[in-house]
Amino acid sequence: MLDTILDKSVVGYTTLGYRLRPHPAINEDLTGRVALVTGATSGLGRATASGLARLGATVIVVGRNPEKTNRVVAEIREETGTDRVEPEIADLSSMRQIRALADRVQAPLHILVNNAGVLLSERTETDEGFETTFATNLLGHFLLTSLLIDKLEAPARIINVSSGGMYTQRLAVRDLQMKRGRYDGVIAYARTKRAQVVLTEHWASMLADRGIVVHSMHPGWADTPGVSDSLPRFYKITKPLLRTAEEGADTIVWLAASEEAGRSTGLFWHDRKPRPTHRSAKTRESAAERQALLDELTRLLPA
Repeated sequence: MLDTILDKSVVGYTTLGYRLRPHPAINEDLTGRVALVTGATSGLGRATASGLARLGATVIVVGRNPEKTNRVVAEIREETGTDRVEPEIADLSSMRQIRALADRVQAPLHILVNNAGVLLSERTETDEGFETTFATNLLGHFLLTSLLIDKLEAPARIINVSSGGMYTQRLAVRDLQMKRGRYDGVIAYARTKRAQVVLTEHWASMLADRGIVVHSMHPGWADTPGVSDSLPRFYKITKPLLRTAEEGADTIVWLAASEEAGRSTGLFWHDRKPRPTHRSAKTRESAAERQALLDELTRLLPA
């Protein structure tokens, strides 16, 4: 009953919501498993990389800045007492860099965490001509996942880090890159997060027979550089209520490690429980819209 009440209110997104729900220690042994985490040099990604390393996994930390990425890798090695943490450099808004990253990653890979994301106040485009939020949050992870699928060794898991903000938006397949009208960074971000959930369900169906589990999740409101930099007013008002990065990343690590999460696929999670993917009929997409999303992402990324 309490969990249901929390799930239907914003309190469930806060650190209070996290603390009111049970989160037993994650004790699974991931020794011998290899995980790749994007956006892993700060916030949720860093907490995820550290959490997986503590469980014994070999962790590939993907970041944009070589100096920062190497520093974070050294910090995680010291924190966790393991040297099985390695850096990889790639900007998830660059399809060129993603292809190079995928070429460098060696099989087998067992856990893929698609976490990198941006929320921008103004519309910008990458040097490849893609709107930056769309490229980083959606197109880049679509490409990376597609390129790494054949390197995943079953039983394997893909976790897509979405956002509760996706509840406010439906698919906008006719304007995925927000070229029409006034650009709104919050809406652009939420639309990519909605699309991530659709991709999760698609991949889950496509890969079920190959022993690859695919889930998406939302971390609640966490105190991360992404929030403080992108939403300064929201951050200032809600800071006392924000989760730590470790609290926000708890469900990511749990989805990557727990036996329970491996018994299902294609679900949307928050605080270790599956949650509805829609709060309103207005955000529901049709089968045709879902297919149109896949068709457009594929069209933008010729082989």
